[in-house]
Amino acid sequence: MIKKTKTYLLIIGGSLSVLLGVVGICVPVLPTTPFILLAVLCYLHSSEKLYEWLIHHKAFGAYIFNYMTYRAVLRSTKIGAMIFLWMGLIISTLIINNWYIRGILFLVGAGVSIHLLTLKTIKKSEIASPDNEDEKQEKPV
Repeated sequence: MIKKTKTYLLIIGGSLSVLLGVVGICVPVLPTTPFILLAVLCYLHSSEKLYEWLIHHKAFGAYIFNYMTYRAVLRSTKIGAMIFLWMGLIISTLIINNWYIRGILFLVGAGVSIHLLTLKTIKKSEIASPDNEDEKQEKPV
């Protein structure tokens, strides 16, 4: 009974994390990556089917796999994320007339930027994918 409850709670938590991650694509202060990674972790420990769906997802799959396996992303992904992040934050600070909130936005942007810049950069030729049968990778933990 406790194991079943834990499984359901992890599935609900993973699904809410996917939802927040998708919303985070459009909302600059809401980070996408941590929520998607949390969803992967929840699904990994609760539902093989949902875990496989997420790491094979057309939009997220390769990014998740490379991030979790190598802690690395493509240069174009880093550049695109930085541009989208800072454009969203700049627009937000122009709309919001509160210096306290502007400061928080700047700190969030700086933290996300530091995280992105500290990730390894991989080339397209080095990209691995869970769909690639030549890659015999264990599930990341």
